[in-house]
Amino acid sequence: MKETLELLLKHRSIRKFTNQPVPENQFEAIIAAAQRASTSSNMQAYSVIRVQSPELRKALAELAGHQAYIFECAEFLVWCADLHRLQHACGLYGKELARTTENFVIATVDASLAAQNAAVAAEAMGLGIVYIGGIRNQIEQVSELLKLPELVYPVFGMCIGYPEQAPDQRPRLPQTAVVHTDVYDEGKHNEEVASYDREYRSYILERSGGKRDTVWSREMSERASKPLRLQMKPFLKSKGFLQE
Repeated sequence: MKETLELLLKHRSIRKFTNQPVPENQFEAIIAAAQRASTSSNMQAYSVIRVQSPELRKALAELAGHQAYIFECAEFLVWCADLHRLQHACGLYGKELARTTENFVIATVDASLAAQNAAVAAEAMGLGIVYIGGIRNQIEQVSELLKLPELVYPVFGMCIGYPEQAPDQRPRLPQTAVVHTDVYDEGKHNEEVASYDREYRSYILERSGGKRDTVWSREMSERASKPLRLQMKPFLKSKGFLQE
């Protein structure tokens, strides 16, 4: 138990990797761990694309915002919400898949839970990972490159490999900010965010050698107030999601 907790608590994103490959038996174990994640009603509404083609990796790196580690890491995976397989299962019995928001959520959550299991398994082997949300920057082009059919969309990418860096851990909000008892307590926000801002400012100043002076609330206000990836809704509808 102690080793498991230590592993979870020392997580940090890795963006620089050695050129050492991941042994195939370890890769298979990572995927096996992913498949044992919880899944809604055993629907297993996800798939993962293992991208090995150097040309495809380079193209995805560019589409995701020129993130070179997509090309440089030992393994690059694209985790997909997948209702296509369930549509096939329905067809075997003369039924139509319900294209509801609920099934969209189920598929997205299933993919996320499987990916996190894979991440923990990889880190238990001494590997490092980083999630790539930028895979949604140009989601239509990414889907075309990966030849994703109707009712499949890429939720995020994941780089896996042997770390060639040991970055400091970014501080998280205090538990008191994220844990509520019985009901949601809005009154926490002022005090807890202010406390976290002070810790976050110290971290950023040290990490940047004094070149950056900012706080979490300022960074989040800039990010959360900007409408991003507005193509997601029409794209998801074009793929058969969110029809009801």
